[in-house]
Amino acid sequence: MKLFTCAVLLTFSTCSFANTSLPGNRHISVTGNAEMTAMPDIAVVHLSVESNQATSLDAKREVDQRVNNLLDGLDDFGVDEDNVSASNISTEIRYAYNRAERDKIEGYIARRTLKVTLNNIDKLNAFMDFALSVKIDAIRNIELKSSDEKKLQAEVNALAVNNAKNKGKSLANAFGADLGRIYSINANSNQSHHRYGANNELYAVSARMADSSAKQGRYLQENIVFSASISVVFDLEL
Repeated sequence: MKLFTCAVLLTFSTCSFANTSLPGNRHISVTGNAEMTAMPDIAVVHLSVESNQATSLDAKREVDQRVNNLLDGLDDFGVDEDNVSASNISTEIRYAYNRAERDKIEGYIARRTLKVTLNNIDKLNAFMDFALSVKIDAIRNIELKSSDEKKLQAEVNALAVNNAKNKGKSLANAFGADLGRIYSINANSNQSHHRYGANNELYAVSARMADSSAKQGRYLQENIVFSASISVVFDLEL
């Protein structure tokens, strides 16, 4: 866990803040920042499948069959219906374009999108292999998450608050003053993002391969970074 802190000491006379939201008496404005990292343990996999057929019905039936084949195998990965979204489907006409003649209908395309949540990230590689084996066309995106997201965000918020208090007290004491009551609190940001290469673990990802003996792809697993920034204005007591 890493902490990054910054603080700005501002002391102005009463007239300086006649047109601001800051107090007219002596005060100190402090910004506390905190950041911590966590390893993901949940993977949300976004998939898509499509079919080109002579009729719209045939195209729909084929993508439905592929999706059903995927759904039938989810028990092997500990995935229940609550962790699957597979309701989206679209169909469209496929035209043959010709500048000299009127466009002709060549067939129909049906597409479905799916979202599968794996609560055991260790099964991610095996699941992707399985999805491709039942002719799911594309793995569109993989979201890596933490099951402790709310807890970790609360912890980083507390760290930012403590950081602001400590910095405020340290700076006030350096100028021969003490912290007084809190005048205002503003949560500037509260967010999470991903960062690659901050650990030594790797997971393998396989793509559809003609040769089963081909080596699997290897990718650096990303960390989830939780951060918070809180600005506080304290009264100063001399």
